[in-house]
Amino acid sequence: MPGKQARALASAFLPREHWYGRRDYYYAWSKFRTDPLYPGVCEALRGSQAPLLDLGCGLGLLAHALRADGQPMPYRGYDNDVGKILRARKAAARCDLGDVQFETADLALGAPAHRGSVTILDVLQFIPQTAQMRAIDDAIAMLTPGARLVIRTGLADGSNRAHVTRFVDIFAKVVGWMNAAPLIYPDADAVRARLRDAGLQATFTSLRGRTPFNNWLIVAR
Repeated sequence: MPGKQARALASAFLPREHWYGRRDYYYAWSKFRTDPLYPGVCEALRGSQAPLLDLGCGLGLLAHALRADGQPMPYRGYDNDVGKILRARKAAARCDLGDVQFETADLALGAPAHRGSVTILDVLQFIPQTAQMRAIDDAIAMLTPGARLVIRTGLADGSNRAHVTRFVDIFAKVVGWMNAAPLIYPDADAVRARLRDAGLQATFTSLRGRTPFNNWLIVAR
């Protein structure tokens, strides 16, 4: 994303009450500027008007990216980090994002009720394998005609990039950005089989961009 646009979107996370505590702003600016996730997900969802459930939404950056991309679908973001949800609400309130909601939920215990599109971005590695498959099955059951399931995840393929991805996820837990450490990364063949058996057409595209990570974008419809 161009630097000027990334900075404009990140400005929603600038604290208004004091000059310090700008961690969320710099994090958002860096993510919008360097992570190919947001252009990739916007492209995957473009053309669908189905309501969107964003599981593991964090600070809600996807909602800002979608609105900047001209996509007005109703958006609900869920995360198990209460602090991030509160900050996501504050940032959304500073902007005219339209129909946007943020709530807390633990994906390891099950997904909220929903009908429409679903995104699961950088979340699956933090929940047990059985919960990963259940989350995918739950998301598949939510899809409506024209809706999409979009997953961004690292994959367990034994590559050097996979090791780097795991190290950075562990580091994020150590420094307190994430409230959980990675457990297990999904197996690509298992995910493909799950989607195929549900009658979905799916694409797996490397989304590492200029990063050293083993990130993949999975789009099913």
